Amino acid sequence: MEPALQARVNSVQYSVMDDSQLSTHAALSKRLDLACRWTMELSFLGCPEEVTYPMGDGWVNLLIADEAPAYLHVAAGQKAYLDADHTTYPNQIYLEGWISDRLWQDIRPHLSNPNPSCRTDVVLLDSALFPVRRDFEFVTGPPGAIGVTNLEFRAFSHPTERRMVRRAEPRQPR
Repeated sequence: MEPALQARVNSVQYSVMDDSQLSTHAALSKRLDLACRWTMELSFLGCPEEVTYPMGDGWVNLLIADEAPAYLHVAAGQKAYLDADHTTYPNQIYLEGWISDRLWQDIRPHLSNPNPSCRTDVVLLDSALFPVRRDFEFVTGPPGAIGVTNLEFRAFSHPTERRMVRRAEPRQPR
């Protein structure tokens, strides 16, 4: 069995703030907030179909920087942490982390694609998720959180669900 958490992006908010007054050098603070719907996908060996379980709405909040900012509280090599206990987002799953500017430039066109049949997902594979514990020094975060060491972005130009729905519909006579 190969589990994966998947966040289907519903909306995007990109923010840029001038931080030059807060530091001694000119700096921009860039932030990407993705409203999403979380699902758990399970794929079983020998079974071609994946089983998907809805997990609810949530957020992916990413800082865009060359390295993780000190206030984010992630370990070296860690990209994010996943949690569900947040004052701003009660009863929702959220991911707090960072990505490089180079990755942002790669995923940016996919997030703003106007084609309604396109979608972008943030995928967290089982091999990149670790509980935040004292004996795991390679991930940090709030108590009860899950440390994330790798974020995967998947862009789809023709979602399978839409194709399957279209195939099941009878053809309309012209």
